[in-house]
Amino acid sequence: MLYRFRSPAGADVVMLGDAAEVLLRLLGREPAAQGIFQNADLPALVQRLEQAVADDDAQFQRALDAAQAAGEPAPRRSGVSLRQRAWPLRELMLHSQRERADVVWGV
Repeated sequence: MLYRFRSPAGADVVMLGDAAEVLLRLLGREPAAQGIFQNADLPALVQRLEQAVADDDAQFQRALDAAQAAGEPAPRRSGVSLRQRAWPLRELMLHSQRERADVVWGV
């Protein structure tokens, strides 16, 4: 399944189902074929997304530090980081917040 996040404030953000569903759950939403992030909720949602990204980055940094301390090779991320996945949606949410627009999907 593809998710297409839309807002009049910016370009559509298209994600594969698995990636979008991870982000939706991080934002406290159950994955669904249709949904909305209302403008009034966007500041808290952006903050929640940014905190999840910061937590993911910190966890990876701890793994790097542990490997370095043990004299082991630095671990590599498998696949795309949460920061990379979340950035386009975060940007759409920020633009929507400034333009007082909602973000919708599946409509």
